[in-house]
Amino acid sequence: TSPIAWLRTRFYYLLIRLYFDQEFSVEEFTRGAKQAFCVVSKLLSQRKLDLLDELVSAEVLQVLKEKISLLPDSHRDALAADIDAIMYTTEGDVRIYYDDDGRKFVSILMRFWYLNGANLPDEVPGETKVFQIVFGDESTKEKRHLLTANYEFQREFTEGAKPDWTITRIEHPRLLE
Repeated sequence: TSPIAWLRTRFYYLLIRLYFDQEFSVEEFTRGAKQAFCVVSKLLSQRKLDLLDELVSAEVLQVLKEKISLLPDSHRDALAADIDAIMYTTEGDVRIYYDDDGRKFVSILMRFWYLNGANLPDEVPGETKVFQIVFGDESTKEKRHLLTANYEFQREFTEGAKPDWTITRIEHPRLLE
């Protein structure tokens, strides 16, 4: 991340704490975002979209239902991320905005890099083979892929609104397109 982008996100986090949620913590949000990413990615890979109602916006869920049904099994398997397999997480963009009715929103885009052992073809563009682990002899190799995902979390801070974060964008480049 560039220093300017880093400063910008820290400034927005300060605004969130000052004007919306005095208890807001970047570390706590990131921890929760990782957990949500793992839960949602596993449910996507298992095609259990009905369990995503409370976590994902209705618009995103509708798009996911169409895309998931068309995915080959190898790509669907590659969507799943274990919390221990997340190699790196960073914020992509933080926005504070108001709609025409005066409702207040905060959205935070999180980027995840995770290892996955799905049986992806070597010609999958955009994914990176990180390494192969050899257990025992040369005939038992385990291939891991470093994959990326972008999840955008949104919360309404209008008085009386539910204090829940909702996922409003899900991107798994080259897998879920």
